[in-house]
Amino acid sequence: MAQQERRTLDDGDWPEESVMLSRLLAERYSCRGFRPDPVPRTVIERMLEIAQMSASWCNSQPWQVIVTEGEGTERFRTKLFARAQADTAAQGFPAMEPDFPFPEAYRGIYKERQREVGWQLYESVGVQYGDRVASGKQALENFRLFGAPHALIVTSERDLGAYGAIDSGLYVGSILLAAQSLGLGMIPQAALATYAPLMREHFGIPANRMIVLGASFGFADDTHPANGFRSRRASIADAVRWVDA
Repeated sequence: MAQQERRTLDDGDWPEESVMLSRLLAERYSCRGFRPDPVPRTVIERMLEIAQMSASWCNSQPWQVIVTEGEGTERFRTKLFARAQADTAAQGFPAMEPDFPFPEAYRGIYKERQREVGWQLYESVGVQYGDRVASGKQALENFRLFGAPHALIVTSERDLGAYGAIDSGLYVGSILLAAQSLGLGMIPQAALATYAPLMREHFGIPANRMIVLGASFGFADDTHPANGFRSRRASIADAVRWVDA
C-alpha cells in the first residue's frame, strides 16, 4: 500500500520539495520494534532543531520536550513497565490518568479504522482473534517502549488549554517527519499519557505543564514483525468538502 501511494503522489511535474514531503509522509509508519543502538546526540539535536520550526498560534511555541537516553531510558522503562504490569494484573488494564481527556468513544468509520489497524498489528505479530492474553501482552509493549533506546515526552502550558495541545500536536507531526528524514523510527504514544502522574513524579514535571503524549524512537528493526504492515489512508474525497458557490 505504501509503495502504491508513493508512486501516485510522485506522478506529475511537481516541485522537488513537494515530492520529498510526499515520500516522507508515505514512508513514515509507527515503529514498534527497535534496534538497541543509541542514536547519536547530534542526530537527535538535528531532529529537534527541525521540529522547532513548527508553526504555533501567536508563535507561542508551547511545547517542551524531555528526551531520555542511556540509563535514563532504562530507569524510565523499568518503572513504567512494572507499573503497567501491576495495574494489568490487578484490574485487567493499565491506568487511565491522562492530563487531557481521551476520546469519549470511537464510532462509525472511526471505529472501523481503529479496529482495522489493531488487527493489522495483531496479525503481524501472530495474535489470534479472541486471544486476550496475547493481545494484552502486545499492548504492554507500549510501556516497554517497544525496546527503543530513547523516549520523549511532550508537554504544553496548562493556561493555553486545548490550543496549546493543538500547537504541540503540530510539533509532534513535524518531529515525526524530521525523524523519518534522518532515518529514524518513531511511534507517538497516547498510551504513555495514561501515566501522567507517574511521569510527572519521575521527571519532575511542574504542575503548570500538561503531558500531551510520549513517543519512543531509535533505529527501526526492519526484521521485527510488528514493522511489517502499513495502515491505510482515506482519500481526500472522504475528508474534504469543496464549496465553490
